[in-house]
Amino acid sequence: MTTLLGAPTTTGSRIAAIGGFRGENLVTNDDIAGPINSSDEWIRQRTGIVTRARADHDTTIADMSTAAAQDALAKAGITGADVDAVIVSTVTHFEQTPALATIVADRIGATPAPAFDLSAACAGYCYGIAQADAMVRAGLARTVVVVGVEKMSDFIDPTDRTISFLLGDGAGAAVVTASDQTGIGPTVWGSDGGQAGVIYQTRSWLDYRHEELGEPEEETPELAEEVSQMRTPTLRQLGPTVFKWVISTIPGVARQAVAAAGLTLDDIEVFIPHQANMRITDQLTKLLKLPDSVIVARDIAETGNTSAASIPLATERLLREGTAPSGAVALQVGFGAGLAYAGQVVVLP
Repeated sequence: MTTLLGAPTTTGSRIAAIGGFRGENLVTNDDIAGPINSSDEWIRQRTGIVTRARADHDTTIADMSTAAAQDALAKAGITGADVDAVIVSTVTHFEQTPALATIVADRIGATPAPAFDLSAACAGYCYGIAQADAMVRAGLARTVVVVGVEKMSDFIDPTDRTISFLLGDGAGAAVVTASDQTGIGPTVWGSDGGQAGVIYQTRSWLDYRHEELGEPEEETPELAEEVSQMRTPTLRQLGPTVFKWVISTIPGVARQAVAAAGLTLDDIEVFIPHQANMRITDQLTKLLKLPDSVIVARDIAETGNTSAASIPLATERLLREGTAPSGAVALQVGFGAGLAYAGQVVVLP
């Protein structure tokens, strides 16, 4: 611990534990192939997905976030009372305010810890880790819970062949704590808003203010559900454009993150990219020339693309199944709508 002008700072931060919660239902390719006029074989070849986790209708993102955070806290051997701040990364929280993080903080017993949301889509978890690392290093907190959560099924058009069939639901959480040794490397991040239109929602929420939906004399639960579905925009992407952007941009970001940590790619033991598409993961692994000894996260095969939740969920699986060892040096990189991206090297808890 060092002190500058009375403000305490720590030498570093680390991820003490990772927790997760996946949607309760595993949806197979056969379950969704009909509306998109496709097949199990086509989906597997194009995406590597066999199943995707989707939550029950009544399961909220607050429920999933709380479960993941509690799992991480239990693994870290601490309680919510030990948490100094809560950060939630999501793009599927329907309420503009209050922030989802404030609700999660209360549910895990972290009140009155400061809590706020981040919106950086599939890069959101890495953005959250960057913020937690900075807060700990600055002395603003000693323990921060970072959650990446999405209920993508709320934004799915079952007939869409561009992105909807990829998407799953879940939450992943990390406990970031102060450490005498650096366990989180510098973050390399950025955005390319000039291409914001390549991953988008079909309509703005503002559009619905100008529609004459009419006010029913008596609103039944069935009518309320129908109106809710009608008012929900769904997601789309220009797949080939996204693929080209990722393979031309993200390898450079990954290399910069490794260099910023004072390492080389030969030092990387685990590679955890955003679980966007197995073909993208394979191509990134190839372009980075990672040796066969590097463990590559492929959680997308069973969980699907869960946006901000995908990296922590992929990490949770590697650790839970023993595929990656505690203390391994991992490169994680997120990328998605915005187009936003971020990457950092971390030591696995």
